[in-house]
Amino acid sequence: MTTMRLKRLARRAGLITAGMLLAQTALSSGALADERADLMAKHRGGTITLAAVSAAGTVDPMINYTAQFWQIYQLTYDGLVKFKQAGGTDGFEIVPSIAEEIPQATNDGKTYVFKIRKGIKFSNGKDVTPADVVASFQRIFKVKGPTTGSFYNGLVGADACIADAATCTLDGGVVADEAAGTVTINLTAPDAEIFSKLAVPHASILPADAPLADAGTTPIPGTGAYYIDSYNPNEQMVIKRNPHFKEWSVDAQPDGYADEIVYKFGLTEEATINAIINGQIDWMFDAPPSDRLAEIGSKYASQIKIDPLAAFWYAPMNTNLPPFDNVKVRQAVNYALDRDALVGLFGGEALAQPTCQILPPDFPGHVDDCSYTAEPGPEWVGPDMEKAKALIEESGTKGQKVTVIAEDNAVSRGIGTYLQSLLSELGYDASMKAISPNIQFTYIQNTNNKVQMSISQWYMDYPAASNFLNVLLSCASFVPGSDSSINISGYCNKDLDAKMKEAMTLALTDPDAANALWADVDKGFMEQAPLAPLFTPKSVNFTSARLDNYVFNKQNRWLISQSWVK
Repeated sequence: MTTMRLKRLARRAGLITAGMLLAQTALSSGALADERADLMAKHRGGTITLAAVSAAGTVDPMINYTAQFWQIYQLTYDGLVKFKQAGGTDGFEIVPSIAEEIPQATNDGKTYVFKIRKGIKFSNGKDVTPADVVASFQRIFKVKGPTTGSFYNGLVGADACIADAATCTLDGGVVADEAAGTVTINLTAPDAEIFSKLAVPHASILPADAPLADAGTTPIPGTGAYYIDSYNPNEQMVIKRNPHFKEWSVDAQPDGYADEIVYKFGLTEEATINAIINGQIDWMFDAPPSDRLAEIGSKYASQIKIDPLAAFWYAPMNTNLPPFDNVKVRQAVNYALDRDALVGLFGGEALAQPTCQILPPDFPGHVDDCSYTAEPGPEWVGPDMEKAKALIEESGTKGQKVTVIAEDNAVSRGIGTYLQSLLSELGYDASMKAISPNIQFTYIQNTNNKVQMSISQWYMDYPAASNFLNVLLSCASFVPGSDSSINISGYCNKDLDAKMKEAMTLALTDPDAANALWADVDKGFMEQAPLAPLFTPKSVNFTSARLDNYVFNKQNRWLISQSWVK
């Protein structure tokens, strides 16, 4: 083991012994039915108050693609199936929701018949029918959701819907039988991940008369235990009990404890921490600033919960604009990054770890392998600035102007300033611009804004390698001129696209072999470096002293509805 690696391990050990005094306390959600009924009788009522630096854009569940609002959609919307609302890795299990059960495939794995539960009502009082299900799948394409081309393009009729969204019928792809109370889904080819794709909020079942355009700030009725009563992204979101809700599945949509949930927007991280300490706010979405961690970790240890995430922070580089249309420049950035410094900006190694790969650790398809480091091997150990500067010289791009687009919050601004400084050191005329988190994610996706480099994060939709590699970097995920072009780098590699399709087909019969192929795809993308991985984060949740029964779900994070306030 090299000296640099030994130092790195020693530094980690020091952090662990010092501990930053951050404690994790999470109560189990595995109470038996009678125990749960007793808890509901004791703790039902009150208002939980949440806070974030900003809102997360549109409230439309078929368009919004943020972890911030996906967390809210767990208690307000349902799909045919859903990820289990339970603690830990139990949250990866898919359970029936609007559908009575998870059907077996027929037609060589291409057809599924879902029996729709009777008695489920939307928050506006209307019954859920098979017609609503069909209209909901058509709407995914009509509103041009960000995953139409990657999640739902395997539906029969999807090609026609992608070509002309306005006339989308998904003819033969999603078929209702009102008399039988069923909906049949037909695929063009077997899909090992179809139930995961049906379990995410983009496949929420909405009323057939939901608007066929982005709902923006106007909430759409849902089927959850709660509904979004009002939403002003400059002030707050108010979430209330669904008066028409009757619990049909504790696994998919459990009844909640609080009568109301208020989500406030616009407070700084510092102000929110003080409000949590004073009992005025119960939880903050944003990570606490690093300069407050020692204080809250020592004084309020029982109120800090740290949970590892299948996610990464990364810097997309626009492969269609100078200087990042040159692969040597993209590789140089990856070599030059001091990922330890970036981890420090996020709050230290107790809260994140460096990475130079796309797939996160302990995730399907991940194999420890880092080339962009001073000592190539299984992990990142330090930057190689000499190699980076040599590549920049070879590229002939020194002196060009580069702007980094960050979110206007403490962590992202800090990372943006660091990247600006690094690019300047590499010889560029660099600047950094921070814009509201409410619009940054859509802004950096749209090619019309000519973003050269930005800071973004990706949190898994579901536990599959394709959910990182195929979603973020497939040719189909690049849609010029769209606010929903999740391939922010604008990178299209047809050879790697073909490998990804092969891996997804292989997953139907040999998941292990498929994951080995995904590891090769990860390495192939990193050789071309359309993005620079920075670090993998952990979820840091600071809650008020009055909030109890904190349950962390590995799929969708803290289960808000399952906590209560004293």
